[in-house]
Amino acid sequence: MSPGEGRDVSGPFVEGSNGPEAPGFLLWRVTLGWQRAMRAALAPFGLTHVQYVLLSSLRWLETSAGPPSQQRLAEHAGTDPMMTSQVVRRLVARSLVARGVDPADARVHLLSLSADGAALVGSASVAVESADRAYFAALGSSSDSFVRGLTRLL
Repeated sequence: MSPGEGRDVSGPFVEGSNGPEAPGFLLWRVTLGWQRAMRAALAPFGLTHVQYVLLSSLRWLETSAGPPSQQRLAEHAGTDPMMTSQVVRRLVARSLVARGVDPADARVHLLSLSADGAALVGSASVAVESADRAYFAALGSSSDSFVRGLTRLL
């Protein structure tokens, strides 16, 4: 079943809202469905979506500019720095990420993917991209305009 197809979009609404057609409510419902698809795609890899986002962001940053700081990773991923620190700690414990000290500033943690981390995020990316294509297939030819609309909201 494609997103929204045959699903009940009724629910609790506040007075003055547009009911089930309210953009915020629809975005909430779509987000929940997409998150379910991401959890299912990432489960075989033992990753949460946040872990995947940080690993793939780390891969991108490393490739483009060398090992990033933990702060830079959080900024790039749009995640809370404290939460990023906690998740990175778990990824370090799993030997997927290495954390080192910046030679120029001992207060700064530089991050890099381990070989296992790079292999895992590479495999997981294939599954995530496939799940994304399947989830958003219902948009058909309007996919590009949907992406442009989301980008404007950022």
